[in-house]
Amino acid sequence: WLRGVMGDSGKVSGTHAFLIGTPKSGTTWLAATLSQNPEICVSNPKEPNIIATHKGTFSRNDEEPDWELYESFFEGKGIRLDASIHAFSCPEAPIRISERFEDPRFILSFREPVSRTFSHWRMILDDGEAEANGADWSEFESAWKDERLRCDSRYGSSMERWLERFELDRFYIIDSTDLRTRPKEVLSELDGFLGLSGYHYNIDMNRESNSASARRPKSAIGNMVRTFFSYVPHLLKGPIVRILEKRKLDIYKAPILSKKVQVLQPQKEHYKVCDKIVSEEVKLLSRITGFEAKGWMERQD
Repeated sequence: WLRGVMGDSGKVSGTHAFLIGTPKSGTTWLAATLSQNPEICVSNPKEPNIIATHKGTFSRNDEEPDWELYESFFEGKGIRLDASIHAFSCPEAPIRISERFEDPRFILSFREPVSRTFSHWRMILDDGEAEANGADWSEFESAWKDERLRCDSRYGSSMERWLERFELDRFYIIDSTDLRTRPKEVLSELDGFLGLSGYHYNIDMNRESNSASARRPKSAIGNMVRTFFSYVPHLLKGPIVRILEKRKLDIYKAPILSKKVQVLQPQKEHYKVCDKIVSEEVKLLSRITGFEAKGWMERQD
């Protein structure tokens, strides 16, 4: 149960889990559900964004990881789980993890890439993140041309980089639809993959979901409140945040601090925009991992 102990190899000993992708593929729900298991210590916040240069959709930082800060994001016993999902598309993440950790395990949830990209794009628009970063993502086609959106759907190319550093048996790979169609089996398989005894999870598909229907972008007042709290030192706001998290309360979902969004689905024109690249990426992913795409290619016809 010791944390951050260096083994004979000069690396951090013990199993360390990484839920590395992909965005808008059920990872928020999965991380929250796994956190029920006392043998798993999920980072707080869920996405430390320390190891990878990709800190989110837009933010990039090539500085070396602050390992001391990274350690502070894990409290309690159990196998550590870092759910920084943008790490999957980061070229540096596989190298840094292989050099730092003795026994890393990786969890990958893949979603049909066009619907994943469309959902990601809509989330960024709803949250105002594109505008805040000076990106014109008002139209799907213009957003797709931006590699900062496109990179997270480069499943095959990204996976090739990870397999240069790690054997395939280090990865637990699923289609995100499995989280809804067979959640008990997935969670049981994950316990086995991580070398844990079986745990009886409380499965609630609507809890801790980051779906479009559950999303409430911040209002102007909400953004002001968030900006104010961003200046409050972590040592002061940390205890408050933990209390709210334990009670499953998100103050930003209050009506005065947020607003509802319209739930939309990708259409044929969206598939046409992405067709060539995602088709090649899906074929590559299948070839190098054996992953079955469950009719993804048919959806693009």
